[in-house]
Amino acid sequence: MGDISKDINSRFENNKIKALINIKYTANWINSYENEFFRPFGISPQQYNILRILRGAEEPIKVQVIKDRMIDRAPNATRLMDKLCEKKLIERIRCNDDRRVVFISINKTGLRLLSTIDTNTKLGFLNNLTEKEATTLSRLLDKLR
Repeated sequence: MGDISKDINSRFENNKIKALINIKYTANWINSYENEFFRPFGISPQQYNILRILRGAEEPIKVQVIKDRMIDRAPNATRLMDKLCEKKLIERIRCNDDRRVVFISINKTGLRLLSTIDTNTKLGFLNNLTEKEATTLSRLLDKLR
């Protein structure tokens, strides 16, 4: 089992600071893992998040709704969607009543890509946690926020 003190060769003034550094270190580790995982699929973790939001919506939704639901509320969400359009994974639909409003939907190609990713997801590191530990971790993270 890892120990943040040993992993980064550091001591901490108290356990709260140690926990904070551990959260940041682990978040960065997961981010790096995700980047490597999604690279062969030609998308980023943020683009994957957009595709999942669209699949879950089951109907075209406004750009702002997507931005509000994103895990990583990046200001570049529009650019991310531009790239997904270029890759022909999503489609833009202009509102007939108000041309300023744009709806986004996932298409069949995007759904197929998500299905492929779903069958290839390798999150073995989550097996290090029991269901009870995962529940406790989520509760503690919610409490922290």
